Amino acid sequence: MEIIKNPPKSEWNGLLKRPMDDPEQIRESVSTILADVKKNGDFAIKKYTRALDGADLESISVSAEKVAQAEKQLNEGLKQAIRQSAANIKKFHEAQDSGDVSVEVQPGLRCWQKAVPIDRIGIYIPGGSAPLFSSVLMLAVPAIAAGCNDIVLVTPPDEQGGVDPAILYAAAQSGVHRIYRIGGAQAVGALAYGTETIPRVDKIFGPGNQFVTLAKQLVSLEGTAIDLPAGPSEVLVVADKTASADYVAADLLSQAEHGADSQVILLSDDEPLIRQTRDALQLLAANHNRSELVEKALDSCRLILLEDKEQMMEMANAYAPEHLIIAVEDAERLASQVRNAGSVFLGHYTPESLGDYASGTNHVLPTNSAAKAYSGVNLDAFRKKITFQQASRQSLEQMGEVVMQMAEAEGLEAHRRAVAIRLNLKKGQK
Repeated sequence: MEIIKNPPKSEWNGLLKRPMDDPEQIRESVSTILADVKKNGDFAIKKYTRALDGADLESISVSAEKVAQAEKQLNEGLKQAIRQSAANIKKFHEAQDSGDVSVEVQPGLRCWQKAVPIDRIGIYIPGGSAPLFSSVLMLAVPAIAAGCNDIVLVTPPDEQGGVDPAILYAAAQSGVHRIYRIGGAQAVGALAYGTETIPRVDKIFGPGNQFVTLAKQLVSLEGTAIDLPAGPSEVLVVADKTASADYVAADLLSQAEHGADSQVILLSDDEPLIRQTRDALQLLAANHNRSELVEKALDSCRLILLEDKEQMMEMANAYAPEHLIIAVEDAERLASQVRNAGSVFLGHYTPESLGDYASGTNHVLPTNSAAKAYSGVNLDAFRKKITFQQASRQSLEQMGEVVMQMAEAEGLEAHRRAVAIRLNLKKGQK
């Protein structure tokens, strides 16, 4: 891992480029799967589950009995951890409820806004070698807090048709209503189109591989909303000489282990820290239980020496990381300069994994610089804001001329007439 020293701003874009694969390479496969699910429903779902997951399922639903059995398979320590995490997530997201807004913009004309829960949401939870039961909590707990009354969860089965018991326990603790053991692009298609067994949802949430991510993007073009643009995981650490190289290396590695396409970046104004972090990172990677994967992820690691903290924050904002760790002496001062980030971790004792699991903030966050325009998942992600207005005749008389003038200028005669007819006015009359 090369240390890049004081690169000019003209080189920043190249240094901060994400290691993204070309989505066109998998678009054809995903499009074929979605079309098959749309046409053939459950038959297509079972076919792809058999071919891709190795599970030959008679039923794709997870029964209440299976969910109850999952609790008995987990040790009490993990169950307590899941409950504590759920409580923190619930507390933080409930605090985001700002209530409805009502304003009398002028006498007799009142406008108000009401937050209404999305009727039915779908949650995709990855399985495989790292079943993300924490994502169940991050999505289902806020959905319940927002008032969603129908939550559909999909997750891929193992070859025996089973689902990780921690996923099932987290779903039960969170209030999930239905669980189906399907994964991949076919699961996204089932949520978007509906099948004989799986109901169509209004919005799809959750992380996934490139096939799942592209499937979400494609169904969003057909009318099913999705949570946010998502891609490989990423973290950017801003650190000064007060930071611990061991802490920083551990934070970088915790993000690299998500996948070979993850990206980790360190910005520092202290060259000795960068060198110590590089040594610690190489040692940790070599001894990691997924060493081949993390070492591939570290191929796109960037260790960048900059002149000062202001330049470090400028580069951090240019990158717009999913996770931003500010491990410096004056972390709160630098935090005030953050403009683009999914979630921010301040100081030397706030690892990114705290937010991934149990601090209460959400870990479903925008990647690939989408944090420049998108927020991470929050309470409002599970609601839509509906506006209302009501006018008295007196207020319409006061505002009518404004509306008619604007409608006439845009050439929209029916708009003008909708006001005029209520005020018994003919064209040309005041």
